Amino acid sequence: MSALPACTAVLPGVLCSQADILLYLAPSLAVAFLFWMLSSAHPAFFLLTAPGTLCHELAHFGVGLLTNAEPTKISLFPRRKGKLWELGSCTFSNLRWYNAAPSALAPLLILLLPLGVAAWRTRPGWQFAPIDLALAVLLAPQYLSFWPSPVDWRLAARSWPWLLVLALGGALYLWHDSLFRLVINL
Repeated sequence: MSALPACTAVLPGVLCSQADILLYLAPSLAVAFLFWMLSSAHPAFFLLTAPGTLCHELAHFGVGLLTNAEPTKISLFPRRKGKLWELGSCTFSNLRWYNAAPSALAPLLILLLPLGVAAWRTRPGWQFAPIDLALAVLLAPQYLSFWPSPVDWRLAARSWPWLLVLALGGALYLWHDSLFRLVINL
C-alpha cells in the first residue's frame, strides 16, 4: 500500500496532498512550543516572541490602513498590566462596523507566512538544507502570535452586520440550485 492511500484512510485528502508542507512546518511548530515554554517561565524570554509580536501588530496596522480604521499608535515594547504582560498594541481612531473585524482579526493572516515559506521551500525536488533550520526558528514566533487577543475579539464584535452578510452568502451558496429552479419555474 502506498503512502497516499494509507494517509487518506486516516486523514482528509486535502491534508494528505499537502504532506510535504506539513512535514516542513513540524520543526518550527516544535520550536514554537519551546519558545512558549521558555517565555512563560521568565519575562526576559519575550525576546523569543518579539518577531511574532512585530508581525501581529503590523498586521493590525496594515489592515487598519487598508480599511480606513486610521491606526494612530503602534507599540512594540512590552509593559506590565496587572499580573499580565502586554507585548504590543495598536490603536485606531476610526473603528466602525465595517472595518472593526478586518482590523481586529488581521493577525489571522500571519499564518499565511509559514504556509507560504513552506510552499516555497517544498517545491518539487526539495531537500532539507541548513537555511531551513534558520527559517524554522524565524517562523516559530508566528504560531504564537497569529491568534487575536481577547481585546481583538471584543473589537471584532462591532462588525456584527458582517455576520448577516456572511449568513446570506452562505445560504445562497448552499441553496443556489433550489433558488435557481424556483426562479425558472416562476
